[in-house]
Amino acid sequence: MIKLIHSKSTYLFLFLLLNFQLISCAQKKVQDSKLNVQSSKPEKLEIKTGAEQTDLYLDLLKGKNVGIVANQTSVIRNSKFKIQGFTHLVDSLLSLHIKIKKVFSPEHGFRGKADAAEHIKDGFDTKTGLPIVSLYGKSKKPSAKQLEGIEVMVFDIQDVGVRFYTYISTLHYVMEACAENGIPVIILDRPNPNAHYVDGSVLEMEHTSFVGKHPIPVVYGMTIGEYGKMINGKKWLKNGIQCDLKVIPNKNYTHQSKYSLPIKPSPNLPNDKSINLYPSLGFFEGTTINAGRGTAFQFQRYGAPFFKKTDFSYTPQPNEGAKYPKHKGKICFGKDVSETPHLSKIDLSFLMDAYQQTPKTEKFFGETFTIHAGTKKLQQQLEQGLSEEEIRASWVDGLEKFKIIREKYLIYE
Repeated sequence: MIKLIHSKSTYLFLFLLLNFQLISCAQKKVQDSKLNVQSSKPEKLEIKTGAEQTDLYLDLLKGKNVGIVANQTSVIRNSKFKIQGFTHLVDSLLSLHIKIKKVFSPEHGFRGKADAAEHIKDGFDTKTGLPIVSLYGKSKKPSAKQLEGIEVMVFDIQDVGVRFYTYISTLHYVMEACAENGIPVIILDRPNPNAHYVDGSVLEMEHTSFVGKHPIPVVYGMTIGEYGKMINGKKWLKNGIQCDLKVIPNKNYTHQSKYSLPIKPSPNLPNDKSINLYPSLGFFEGTTINAGRGTAFQFQRYGAPFFKKTDFSYTPQPNEGAKYPKHKGKICFGKDVSETPHLSKIDLSFLMDAYQQTPKTEKFFGETFTIHAGTKKLQQQLEQGLSEEEIRASWVDGLEKFKIIREKYLIYE
């Protein structure tokens, strides 16, 4: 009898223990599930450009005569007037009954078809009939006459964050002309695909030009809206005047955001890879080396006919954006760098390799190398055979000082 009772007690104990374990496991799964939900990353929010947030600036334009600095990148999404999935800002604003008086176009023109450094003439837009004023022709700064009747200027151009890419120089002259004529400027900000780092030598002011107007490094890590604030804040405009400036910021954006440009910003930057390599390969613009112009792989390769013969070669031919490419029709040997991992610094190895490959009987440095580099030191450093580490060490002091200045004008983390 005692054994039987003992046996029943044992079974009861085991039954209760099993149930307790099952309940504990169930509770743990629920807790784990909740933990996973809490620890999972929030859904990535879509980046919206300043231009796409019309509710933030439309009231500033209504009832006014508007001028627009724009090119083929000045587009917005989600509109009934779609062209390849996008609507040009000019078309969108006209449909909203905004009175656009003139369009001002930068290097490469309003439709972005012209060669680098090719002068653009004034004209009319065939679609809208609006007059187009070239800011890359006889003058790079709007005249008082060209600004007559304009009550507010909108600036909406996609930048790539490199000092020798001329759209920031266009911004400077537009802000300066508008400040002189009492016209407010609205920058519709756009993400900078090279905003994730700051690098390169800081421009020395004795080498200022349209491919470098301000004492900034080659890669400055700012959007064009932030850069406009810095132009104003540092009083870089003529006689220290300041522009009545408003920036419409990007939404859901940081400097580390990955952003693929929907439209190429100029004929020779056809894709994300070329844009990422441009700060490193752009130095070739001031040399006798071809950097892919005249091919479908602009700023993704480099070469010259006088390089040592290798398995890789290409022949530059005239195409959109390169009517007269360097070494046109000649076989160029060199390197394909299109598989280079995404860069977060300037890679000097391409420039150093090309310099070392150039025979002494051939010219390497062109007339514009110093203004692209922003300093004579880079040419001297290459001629002296300095290592990449030694060259980069010479940038450190200038970069640290610039980063302190830059911090004051940032809109985004």
